[in-house]
Amino acid sequence: MILTGEDLTVNLSKKVIFEKEKVTLSQNALENVLNSRKAVEKIVLDKSIIYGITTGFGKFSDVFIDTEDVKQLQYNLIQSHACGVGSPFPESVSRAMLLLRANALAKGFSGVRLEVISTLLALLHAEIHPVIPQQGSLGASGDLAPLSHLALALVGEGEVFYKGEIVNASVAMKLESISPIELEAKEGLALINGTQAMTAMGVVAFLEAEKIGWLSEAIAAMTVEALNGIIDTFDERIHLARGYPEQIAVAKRMRKWLEGSRLTSRQGEVRVQDAYSLRCIPQVLGASWQVFGYVKEKLQIEMNAATDNPLIFDEGDHVISGGNFHGQPIAFAMDFLKLGVAEVASISERRIERLVNPQLNDLPPFLSARPGLESGAMIMQYCAASLVSENKTLAHPASVDSIPSSANQEDHVSMGTIAARHAYAIIQNTWRVLAIECITAMQGVEYRGTEYMSPKTFQFYEKAREIVPTIKSDRMFSTDIEACTTWLKTYDFTEWMHDF
Repeated sequence: MILTGEDLTVNLSKKVIFEKEKVTLSQNALENVLNSRKAVEKIVLDKSIIYGITTGFGKFSDVFIDTEDVKQLQYNLIQSHACGVGSPFPESVSRAMLLLRANALAKGFSGVRLEVISTLLALLHAEIHPVIPQQGSLGASGDLAPLSHLALALVGEGEVFYKGEIVNASVAMKLESISPIELEAKEGLALINGTQAMTAMGVVAFLEAEKIGWLSEAIAAMTVEALNGIIDTFDERIHLARGYPEQIAVAKRMRKWLEGSRLTSRQGEVRVQDAYSLRCIPQVLGASWQVFGYVKEKLQIEMNAATDNPLIFDEGDHVISGGNFHGQPIAFAMDFLKLGVAEVASISERRIERLVNPQLNDLPPFLSARPGLESGAMIMQYCAASLVSENKTLAHPASVDSIPSSANQEDHVSMGTIAARHAYAIIQNTWRVLAIECITAMQGVEYRGTEYMSPKTFQFYEKAREIVPTIKSDRMFSTDIEACTTWLKTYDFTEWMHDF
């Protein structure tokens, strides 16, 4: 894959992050990087007063730095700013950060040497991924703390994930014949002044959220069959009458999933109307797909954005301080993503309740083989309700909060990285809620007769049954939930995508 700094997409990044595709710089990006570096070297030589190159940082921006101390300034920056705490980001996020930081620097506005980008890509190709604590970023002045831990790896310090272990960066780099670099003027600042932690977390979260969207529809279709749901609710005319493309698309996919089913009913056969959790599947999931579309658009802009400060224009004739490091656009997008995914879980949990509650269906109470003696799926619904409730807490917007920093010089921040982390947490909870719906829906259709299922849902059911056996008696269902969750997360749904 060729990095230009201009056209990286979520789908292309997936190939690098998860499929380990190799990356190189375009010729144009190479020239832009070399030209912007010449500008920085001239500033240092001329002793011009330019923020972050010949001055301190933040509140120290009025402190001039002598030429002989310029390198030490950059090293001190990443040392002092590496204040991240808590559990590390997943390796996939660390890998995404390497890619996104390289892509941003490739735009040629940052003034780094080519060696900096080359080393980022070398770590990526060798699968040496910096250990980056998740907590500690305010999301303005960029993701300073997380990116400082990334920058430490470039100089051979800090810890990295390598071949399934956590080791010192210098050890892994030596084994892969990668030489640590010595940071020069502006390079430390260029590495850490950016939104790559929140954006990387956002990309990884979005890819999972998108998969949740597809699989939630397959599972919902199986629930519709288990509850003899009314097929008329997916009639195209209803959804065209409202006009949302995403809603229309969900309804179309639901019709495809349920085509040929003898378990669905028609309006008035069993009941006049279904409950909202069945009847409004296209309206609710369609709205979540609207969210996903918005989030993807913002991520793809940010993935190709120059987000450090200052930026170098016109081959150094203009070096301008600004605020592109402020994470507000991604903070809003991640808070929006939280809502879109949380509602997928919320409506799923309501369908679980309808599957297990004997007052709401004609199935055995709690889908139990021996009701009373055995509790069946009773506590699985408790678990789903707990996860959905936790999601509601996590869905509180991080982006509306701000705390001043750097002696009030940096007096408004985005908290975008918190929003991205919470979005990812909601996604993990939602996977488990969907797993519980999948397990209970399978049990429900078995009582109805799997031979009456639609060909598509039956195919999905058969694969799921390889993971979670039929419930013939009470057992430790936690194991089933986790097994189904893992299966859903790794399920290759592309095989039936062409049908939709």
